[in-house]
Amino acid sequence: MSDCIKDLIQNMNLVIGCTVGCPYCYARNNVRRFHTIDDFSQPEFFPGKLRLMDKERPQNFLLTGMSDLSGWKEAWREEVFEAIRRHPQHQFLFLTKRPDLLDIHTDLENAWFGVTVTGKADLWRIDALREHVRGAHYHVTFEPLFDNPGAVNLENIDWIVVGTMTGAMSRKVHTEPEWALSLTRQAHQHHIPVFWKEDLVPVMGEEQMVQELPEAFNNVLEAQKTWNSRK
Repeated sequence: MSDCIKDLIQNMNLVIGCTVGCPYCYARNNVRRFHTIDDFSQPEFFPGKLRLMDKERPQNFLLTGMSDLSGWKEAWREEVFEAIRRHPQHQFLFLTKRPDLLDIHTDLENAWFGVTVTGKADLWRIDALREHVRGAHYHVTFEPLFDNPGAVNLENIDWIVVGTMTGAMSRKVHTEPEWALSLTRQAHQHHIPVFWKEDLVPVMGEEQMVQELPEAFNNVLEAQKTWNSRK
């Protein structure tokens, strides 16, 4: 049975809103539905949510599920980075579609910086990530895949995630099995773990699913089991 990535990595939506403007954005639709903020194109910071980091139980957190790191104000980012430094028991992930707008240099060992790639036209984002973000860990999310990215330079990448379109647009956009298989082969050649999101089950078949996590994430999940056994 395939794992749902949201059961392994929890969303902590410290910032809501995004300036990128993707036509398929689920976060914008959610904001419109639930009226979380007034204007999705004007990101807002919710520092009160930082208290979620205070839990001693280790956790893997995605901090940009409702935003893009490129839209964060520098003051927000610095406040979050300082909180991350105080909570080494957790792992933290960031994603962006505009790494060219960033200028980050950090020694945080539990911060993972990534880009979203939807096809060959977005491959520049991987190079821009390595150029504009100097961090300990890099990852790439190939989701939703609109076309075959082809050969990918995965130098210094520590993890890749692959997924397809979900929701109403899934009837028009289809990820081909070979695209996911090619990315997986390329990653494994560099000993990079690969995680296929659960929405690929109808495309790839349950028996073929690949769901690998970086060692640091697995260590968190193992610590959670030990933590639960104490209760």
